[in-house]
Amino acid sequence: MMNTTEEKRESIPNSVNRMLFAGIGVILQVAWICWLAIKLNDYSTAIQVCTSVLAFLITLRIYGLHINSAYKISWIILILLFPVFGLTIYLLFGRAGAVSVMRKRFNSNLALLRSYHAPLLAQRRALPYPDRTARNHAHYLQTRAGYPAYDNTDVTFYSDTCAALEAQKEALRSAEHFIFMEYHAIEDASAWQELEDILAERAAHGVEVRVFYDDVGSIGFITSAFVKKLESRGIQCRQFNPVIPILNVFMNNRDHRKITVVDGRIGFTGGYNLAEEYFNRTHPYGRWKDTGIRLEGDAVRSLTLIFLELWGATQKEPPEIERYLPEVPYTARENAVVLPYADNPLDDEATGENVYLNMIRSAKEYVYITTPYLILSDEMQRTLRLAASSGVDVRIITPGIPDKKMIFSVTRSYYAALAKSGVRIYEYTPGFIHAKQCVADGAEAVVGTINFDFRSLYLHFENACWFCGCRAVAEVRRDFDELFPLCHEVTEEYAARRSVALRGLDCVLRLFSPLM
Repeated sequence: MMNTTEEKRESIPNSVNRMLFAGIGVILQVAWICWLAIKLNDYSTAIQVCTSVLAFLITLRIYGLHINSAYKISWIILILLFPVFGLTIYLLFGRAGAVSVMRKRFNSNLALLRSYHAPLLAQRRALPYPDRTARNHAHYLQTRAGYPAYDNTDVTFYSDTCAALEAQKEALRSAEHFIFMEYHAIEDASAWQELEDILAERAAHGVEVRVFYDDVGSIGFITSAFVKKLESRGIQCRQFNPVIPILNVFMNNRDHRKITVVDGRIGFTGGYNLAEEYFNRTHPYGRWKDTGIRLEGDAVRSLTLIFLELWGATQKEPPEIERYLPEVPYTARENAVVLPYADNPLDDEATGENVYLNMIRSAKEYVYITTPYLILSDEMQRTLRLAASSGVDVRIITPGIPDKKMIFSVTRSYYAALAKSGVRIYEYTPGFIHAKQCVADGAEAVVGTINFDFRSLYLHFENACWFCGCRAVAEVRRDFDELFPLCHEVTEEYAARRSVALRGLDCVLRLFSPLM
């Protein structure tokens, strides 16, 4: 397929001007704070000394935090090199306490929702795990993340988003009680319009319909009038974390989840948003590759509760819950174990990263990964390199045509160290691969929204689904087998000795990559 990166998006109403205005407002405020601090330093040696002492104390504080070491190094170097600017940015965006208000509201709502997980976690019923490794992985998610494992659930894997969209429309048409939809990005164009018409038709027949989207994720696709349009058609609609032209530390934390729930009996999740390029109706970055899954049965209960986590956190009163957890008679076709889970940036548990680390560490034969962005912590790098050095077939697929060139350069800066340890690196030649999936030893797989980068693993609200003991695991593996011939393997190119200049550039890119 030809490189179609120059293809323009359709001319649609969007809020880019609003985001530009908000961005200028924030930049001006940061610039004013920095200018004020610099001017004060010009007039007082005491203030300079205070700034230096504060920078030193804060770097000590950062060093003592129980956070990822790459994060620590990036902040420490930024503050020591540019004390005024670094301190300003850290105090605004780096402090854990900077989002205390939202953390309190979110955790209060989450505690309420966890009370509905608790009975299932307490049952500790014997599920059909294929081996001890799978049981251990589920144990981590249940004890540390608080999400229960389910049986009596069927998983359908979609290697093609067009098929996923058609299945989603069919499920929506069958809704009788409620529909929940939560997406990072919605584009008010043909694919969404097909869904919206179904939602409006169901709403007219008394079905409760809720749509929830991230304002930054959708800002290039729709205007704020989108909410009013949906509400005029009987659809409840909310924005997550609206963009405002005021310094707001929580603006850095986005809702990256992708969830659809129909009547508590059918659920969808995966990597794709509801925009044209995800279904290859437009091609701004060549051929778009993404995947998703459909759940039917008991595990849909967790997707419902995950949706209510952020929906409930955007309102003052506790959300109504019980009416959305109906007992749905269902008999699964397979003996699968299915565990939908979520991750959030407001706690100290790196759930998304830990699930990936567990799968890589326990792999005996192979572990295959797709991710649009590869910006790794030291622990993730060591784990991947150790697995490959121990004889495990470790392969990673990244895009061939990037959507963000700077981030793609950072992604490539991690190739050399991985390739030298035996990790095989592939770039998806036809275009942009957006799928976030991992499969290990043909026994277990994860499909969801979580990239192998710092923003997904530490800053965003994410969700995914871990599953084993079902045909869908083999279908994820088959998807990889069909992808590899379409990719260009760059392992040898990056494993070879590279020039000092290139290695130096890689170091600089990686140095501040956790802050991107």
